[in-house]
Amino acid sequence: MPATSHLEFRKSSYSQGARENCVEVADTPAGAAVRDSQYPEAGHLRFGIAEWRAFLDEVKRERL
Repeated sequence: MPATSHLEFRKSSYSQGARENCVEVADTPAGAAVRDSQYPEAGHLRFGIAEWRAFLDEVKRERL
């Protein structure tokens, strides 16, 4: 897995105030990277632009 030191992760706005189940997101040139904020050393998942936009659209529509 590529190093994450160059990625700038931020906590999801949906995780504000949450003590568990928090995720962090980093923008990448090809889309986004997502990781568990409690275990950042465990790595991250990368999503392409189309997949990330589709996911965000579903969340905004409260389908997920």
